[in-house]
Amino acid sequence: MRKNILLVGGTRFIGKMLVQRLLTAGDQVTIATRGRTHDPFGARIARIVVDRRDERAMLAAFAGKPAYDVVYDQLCYNPRDAAIATKVFGGKVGRYVMASSIEVYRGLLGRQDGAFAEADLDIMAQPIDTNYPWHDTSLASQSYVAGKLQAEAYLYRDGSLPLVTVRLGHVLGGPDEDFTGRTAHYVDLVRTYAPLRYSNSAAASSFLSAQSASCFLAWVGMQDFKGPVNAACGGALSAFDLAHRVGMALDAPVRTLPAASAAPTGVLSPFDYAYPFMLDTARAAGLGFRFSDCDDWLERTIRQHDLAYV
Repeated sequence: MRKNILLVGGTRFIGKMLVQRLLTAGDQVTIATRGRTHDPFGARIARIVVDRRDERAMLAAFAGKPAYDVVYDQLCYNPRDAAIATKVFGGKVGRYVMASSIEVYRGLLGRQDGAFAEADLDIMAQPIDTNYPWHDTSLASQSYVAGKLQAEAYLYRDGSLPLVTVRLGHVLGGPDEDFTGRTAHYVDLVRTYAPLRYSNSAAASSFLSAQSASCFLAWVGMQDFKGPVNAACGGALSAFDLAHRVGMALDAPVRTLPAASAAPTGVLSPFDYAYPFMLDTARAAGLGFRFSDCDDWLERTIRQHDLAYV
């Protein structure tokens, strides 16, 4: 059955892949963006030009619009964004899917060695700071973790949307997909024979290919369950492991140096952690979704970055 679907975002990385999947499935797709980034979809989609962070503009843009079967919110980064979503889409959407992150579990690091399940995080108990300048772009990086956590907390506490929050593992993609540069960081280290400094070689984390992430999001939109759900491919890797996987893929030597003491998360390299930081995907499996393994796509992704240097 053809669905009327809105993506808030949809012109970069996972969002662009998700649009393509939805179009292939025959759905009617609209994207809402500021209109600054070109998309390749032409007349196949509708477009709403609006600033996601501007409440008045959002209310005006969606006033009188028909209800959507599914809204994918790729740009809900903080509780202010969440509050706007409740006002704009409350009572006007059959299913609201927020793209969240493994980072919402960051505050639990070191408390257990095993993977984090959805129930390990008491989302309803999280404080919400409405006075923080969430939309100050100069604070975007440092407020990302708290913002995603509090966005989820706001939405669940409000309760007005038929909500799913997809807690994505670290998403890796090729150079044309991943604008974050995190995958490229490890390829650069190996190509230049620079040493990887690391906190804990056994502190594995969960990863997801961009294609797997878009596939899972598309699947979630067609289901009827609600609540948080983790998304990650099999085969967790530490920063140490990832560097060595790059070395294997490029047939190049890898230099690694253990840090004298554990560094703050992400300081030594993007996926450097002092403790294991993995996602338990049993809920997704129980609902009927099976993720691929990192071995199925990681080498190909690494080689794509290597070829970008040629």
